[in-house]
Amino acid sequence: MIITPAARWTSRLWLAAGFLFLYLPIIALVVYSFTDSPVPNVWAGFSLRWYDKLVGDEDIRHALFLSLQIAAASATGSVVLGTLAALTLERHPRFRGRTLFSGMINAPLVMPEVIVGLSLLLMLVSMQRLFGVPERGLTTIWLGHMLVGMAYATVVIAARLRDLNPQFEEAAQDLGARPLQVFFLVTLPMIAQSLLAAWLLTFTLSLDDVVMSAFLSGPGSTTLPLVIFSRARLGLDPTVNALATVVIVVVAVFVVVSSYMIALREKRLQQEQKAATKAAG
Repeated sequence: MIITPAARWTSRLWLAAGFLFLYLPIIALVVYSFTDSPVPNVWAGFSLRWYDKLVGDEDIRHALFLSLQIAAASATGSVVLGTLAALTLERHPRFRGRTLFSGMINAPLVMPEVIVGLSLLLMLVSMQRLFGVPERGLTTIWLGHMLVGMAYATVVIAARLRDLNPQFEEAAQDLGARPLQVFFLVTLPMIAQSLLAAWLLTFTLSLDDVVMSAFLSGPGSTTLPLVIFSRARLGLDPTVNALATVVIVVVAVFVVVSSYMIALREKRLQQEQKAATKAAG
């Protein structure tokens, strides 16, 4: 198939338009975080006043710290439960109730989040009336986020387990390793990257969740997305732009460093494989 210059330039233009559509709003947000105007989308000269105001904003700092706590806890719990669920589905493909179990795991992926949040709220209110716990707050938000995050973590980890060669685990068992030893010494290192990917995915999902947090939050447990959403209804100022810029910079640095470390690890593994191949030859 011959690609004409016109078709090549058209595809490049479409690609550039797609990148502009995705990243131009982010660039504009970063630029307007340095404006001197109290209106978030009006340029009135360069200023760092909104970053200074961000440092002194107690509500945002408290909400950010709370959101990071919940996101880290829910991501960790989601990965643990998702790993157990993925191992059950992939290493024990035939057991009674497997279809129901798989359906319940995948239900949060296709069910509207407002339905999940409302059902959890009704259940937690009933439990509080009967037992007095749990109080709506950090714990209830964590449970809700972990419920949804577990579904995403299971999908990511199960995909990696599906691609693993079972002969490695079988060889370890033939050499006398117990099931727990096989998991921690063989399976876990081989799925480590998928665990990291699942953790980062569920951390991000929890950090920017609004709907479920609105249902499950209580007094003194307002997350950062809820603070921003409530302020948006009254009128935002560029403080939110400054906060978003800080988050973007931190995430960008983390992604670059992580990508560099993963690339180094892959290169080291390739060198070790080549060395092993030469030694065996």
